[in-house]
Amino acid sequence: MNTLALGPSWLDPDYLIGQFGLAGVLAIVFAESGLLIGFFLPGDSLLFTTGLLVTTDKLHTPLWLVCVLVALAAIIGDQVGYLFGRKVGPSLFSRPDSRLFKQENVEKAHEFFEKHGPKSLILARFVPVVRTFTPIIAGVSRMNYRSFIVFNVIGGVLWGVGVTLLGAALGNVAFVHENIEAMLVLIVLISVVPIAIEFLRARGKAKKAAVAGDGEVPPPPQDQAAGRRGRHAKR
Repeated sequence: MNTLALGPSWLDPDYLIGQFGLAGVLAIVFAESGLLIGFFLPGDSLLFTTGLLVTTDKLHTPLWLVCVLVALAAIIGDQVGYLFGRKVGPSLFSRPDSRLFKQENVEKAHEFFEKHGPKSLILARFVPVVRTFTPIIAGVSRMNYRSFIVFNVIGGVLWGVGVTLLGAALGNVAFVHENIEAMLVLIVLISVVPIAIEFLRARGKAKKAAVAGDGEVPPPPQDQAAGRRGRHAKR
């Protein structure tokens, strides 16, 4: 199966699975779930392709075992991210940008976490980049550990098992199997929709704030003086 390379060949799901097998899939899921260096990895398309390859007998591991291992890798990855956030704390927000680290990614995840609260650990699983930084932000915010564990497990299972099973379920559909390139592109597009929506929403709020700011006309100095005289007169 030749999939469409959506970036460098070493980020192509088919190439990664072919080179590193299930161990590579688990390592990538772990890294993307909570390591700062994992935000650019192809989590959604990788899991979908993994499920498809299991169904078509090109990955010789029982589907149930793949799902269990993927969920564990996702949960443990988030756990590491949370502990890293608690350890690093506020210094994460003052870290300078580099080729692999962008401060805007941290701020984006922080806004996502503040907006959605604990359930962001579930929602973020389905949003690239944000899913990497959200458990770290949860640690920085010192979210209640028991709550974190609960939402971490739910999110890890829904994302890891859900996307893998989706690939497995559609793997035997002739149209999907024959148009895997288009399916991977579609998955990527769907996964970035939440980011696009948040970006447009934030942009709209910024424009409204700018318009509101421009529309505020301060009273002339003489009116301010008159107001002050009126108040003094009442005294």
